[in-house]
Amino acid sequence: MDFEFATATRIIFGPGRSAEIGTLARALGQRALLVVGADPARADGIRDRLTEAGVSTGSFPVAGEPSVAMVSRGAELARTGGHEMVVACGGGSVIDAGKAIAALATNPGDPLEFLEVVGQGRPLRAAPLPFIAIPTTAGTGAEVTRNAVLSVPEQRVKASLRSPLMLPRVALVDPRLTHGLPPALTATTGLDALTQLLEPFVSVRANPMAEALCREGLRRCARSLRRAFHDGEDADAREDMALASLFGGLALANAGLGAVHGFAAPIGGMFPAPHGAVCAALVAPVTRANLAALRGRRPDSPSLARYTEAARLLTGDAEATADDGATWLARLVADLSIPSLAAHGVTPADLPTIAAKAAQASSMKGNPIPLEPDELSAILAAAL
Repeated sequence: MDFEFATATRIIFGPGRSAEIGTLARALGQRALLVVGADPARADGIRDRLTEAGVSTGSFPVAGEPSVAMVSRGAELARTGGHEMVVACGGGSVIDAGKAIAALATNPGDPLEFLEVVGQGRPLRAAPLPFIAIPTTAGTGAEVTRNAVLSVPEQRVKASLRSPLMLPRVALVDPRLTHGLPPALTATTGLDALTQLLEPFVSVRANPMAEALCREGLRRCARSLRRAFHDGEDADAREDMALASLFGGLALANAGLGAVHGFAAPIGGMFPAPHGAVCAALVAPVTRANLAALRGRRPDSPSLARYTEAARLLTGDAEATADDGATWLARLVADLSIPSLAAHGVTPADLPTIAAKAAQASSMKGNPIPLEPDELSAILAAAL
């Protein structure tokens, strides 16, 4: 048994705890770059708390998923504005953007020097600006991960800027901030959270600490995702999902992901498809493909037993099989009205390119078994 576990310096969780942002930020300096979503007004409460604490703010809006060019502009703003820290308040895209801005602000030059897959993947030269993450969705767990997923439009792909130095200084998780999410966004982000609990649980890099978090997170997703979808003001369900998302982020940062996220990187780079929706469409087909591949080529893999355990956690049935878990996932995706990949413009002609790019994605390294090209294509066909 040999593993490492690293996370944000400090995690603060609880309804209403976002009110503490002023005190937390003031301990880091007097000027913050506030990274917000497409509707900056949603962060007004955070901005007010910062102002009350004597922290002046500049604002950087993030409309959609972040690109290399976007975060480069944000990093330049952080440098020229004399900002001493970065505070990101929003969904996973906003938090990833903030994380990347904090890193590139102190590491000027070509961002491709540090980017994985399509860049040189070199370590950061200097520590990022102090970074505080405040999630307003329950999905990515980006508040406790060490990477930022960025699109590279020129190469039609997404890749990660990754470093242990990018772990946030503070992860401030307030479930009340997720109450305003509409049902469709609750569904896609929630299924992203579920996927980010399942994939580390069955990963070749699984470890006891990550497994414990995944078990608890899967239980909470199973009992609360549908509830949050049907009643966005269900405080207990929103709290469960915020905690499940946090646990998923902790787990993936320390045990890796798998084929679902391996596919999500190229699909997100090639099509205007939200990350959570892509993961949701793929989680059941990938589960079925992994089970078949493991049974055929690695029947002694511990991942098979973990798939069975996950099925029992999700279904609440102590006798459930791994296949029952895959069926439960497919039913949940249907119940939450998740669109197919075809709804985002993916066609059969695109499948060979997506499969080839997915095979090179960093997330594939955690999949419980290497998948063959025909298996990758079959997964995509099943998700169309």
